[in-house]
Amino acid sequence: MSVWQGQPKPDRLSVDDALKQVKKGIRGITSKLYWGIVAMIGLIAGAFIITFFFPFRSPATTVGILIILVTMVMYLSLIVRHYHILNKHDLTQNPTEYLHTLKEYQKKRSKLVGWFYYVFMLLISTGLGLYFVEILEDAPLYFKLVVYGSIAIWFMFITFYLRPRMFKNEEEKLNLMIDRLIRLQEQFD
Repeated sequence: MSVWQGQPKPDRLSVDDALKQVKKGIRGITSKLYWGIVAMIGLIAGAFIITFFFPFRSPATTVGILIILVTMVMYLSLIVRHYHILNKHDLTQNPTEYLHTLKEYQKKRSKLVGWFYYVFMLLISTGLGLYFVEILEDAPLYFKLVVYGSIAIWFMFITFYLRPRMFKNEEEKLNLMIDRLIRLQEQFD
């Protein structure tokens, strides 16, 4: 006798479809995190090479690169932690536990990402400012103003325009997956 005998066949398909959609969504997020980890490791290696194998006259340049390097390592540890949280559970084994994990991840992520992002941007800005002290030492004043102005505009664009849209999009995806899992859980309760 089938477990689904008392229910119409489409409910079973909707459960399978919902699980597939949630798995696909999680796979998309973890894939993005994975490639972010790979890119960050490459950037850290590049910053390390620049810091220790290129001679700089000003200690400010070296300090700037070290600040950037430390900031990238902090960010790398954050995305590795997020990757492990999302990737360590199998949705099909225990959906209730996975739902709890997703809710906790969402709660921690929204808190952490909020304050961490501003600290990250402050440290990167400070590091770049110190790095460009020596690099732009002999450049004309108008070029220095263009470079520093471009950096300031770029960081403001990322902070006030791009960041909210990116996080809102990811938050909507997480909410959709959590809602689907809650509906599935309610069907079995």
